[in-house]
Amino acid sequence: MTGNNVVGIIFSNMHDDKLRELTDIRTMGSVPFGGRYRTIDFALSNMVNSGITKVGVITKSNFQSLMDHLGSGKAWDLSRKHEGLFILPPFGFNNSVYQSRVEALNGIQNFLTQCKEDYVVMSDCHIVFTMDLRPVVAEHIAKNADITMVYKNSVMPADLPEKICVEVGRNRKITDVLLTEGSADKVNWGMGLYVISKKFLLKVVAEAMARNRLSFVRDILQRSFEDCRVYGYKYDGFTGVLGSMKSYFESSMELLKPAVRSDLFPLARPVYTKVRDEMPTRFGLGSKVVNSIIADGCLIEGEVENCILFRGVTVGKGAKLKNCIIMQDSTVGNNTNLNYVVADKDVVFRDGRSMMGFESYPVYISKGVEV
Repeated sequence: MTGNNVVGIIFSNMHDDKLRELTDIRTMGSVPFGGRYRTIDFALSNMVNSGITKVGVITKSNFQSLMDHLGSGKAWDLSRKHEGLFILPPFGFNNSVYQSRVEALNGIQNFLTQCKEDYVVMSDCHIVFTMDLRPVVAEHIAKNADITMVYKNSVMPADLPEKICVEVGRNRKITDVLLTEGSADKVNWGMGLYVISKKFLLKVVAEAMARNRLSFVRDILQRSFEDCRVYGYKYDGFTGVLGSMKSYFESSMELLKPAVRSDLFPLARPVYTKVRDEMPTRFGLGSKVVNSIIADGCLIEGEVENCILFRGVTVGKGAKLKNCIIMQDSTVGNNTNLNYVVADKDVVFRDGRSMMGFESYPVYISKGVEV
């Protein structure tokens, strides 16, 4: 399989309401993650590394930071005369802003119709993972499937925004699709990644809109698995679910484990992002760093333990940071103590401040706030 017969569609705003602290001023796709990335980087890199050279990003609101991050798509080798990266406007049925996945797909039907590709890979941004999509598409084609849904067999994350559970029968054909409130047992839960035949997608979206059926899960998936060829594809790697501030913090802290980093950032499938030219991080005399991820351009003069620091963060003398996520260009003053704190971009902690949250409820400081 080559990616030239596949077009990628990324929903950048889906499930924004589940992570209000971080998506109040940005899309889910532009939420910072892992020290230097945005969540959309993982979906885009999965597609590009699988040979997909045409990707459309559906926007809705608060997408200024997303467009600044994506630019022309050069970081993902998508700045091209032909194909490449497309930013799709946030208008759905009757030129109003879409309210559901079906309306969003209906709003880009002209884009899909003009695409010469026969298959569509659709991905959300609220789950961070790295995956080679070529075997998924190859299996989809080999089985002549209408829909192939990627799922994971494990205990369903409590903060999963869209709790879809599927039953998989012989030859991995999906025999039931359930919307559930979660389970303490292992189930096959959907990861928001689908491979769909383009003709089938256009047909079912048009039929759903004609009947005012706007839910992709209830009105397309649940109505299709009996009469259509709907299959599942199992994924076994790391998944970071961003469904609340608690799960965002937990997924970020998982990156401090070497095994998780190796799974999420394999050498064979790098995760690309916007390059910001920075000098290497500088460590002052008496500084101490333990089990932390430190991005470029930082100045560390205090103590940092079990933390993730984004680009350009300054940690003053005598400061002690533990179990914190400090985002880009933030400043921690001298003799400041922080524990279980998530600070957005451009936050300033003045000298001598002390702030403590808890593992299940980290303290969040909004962008640009001075404490």
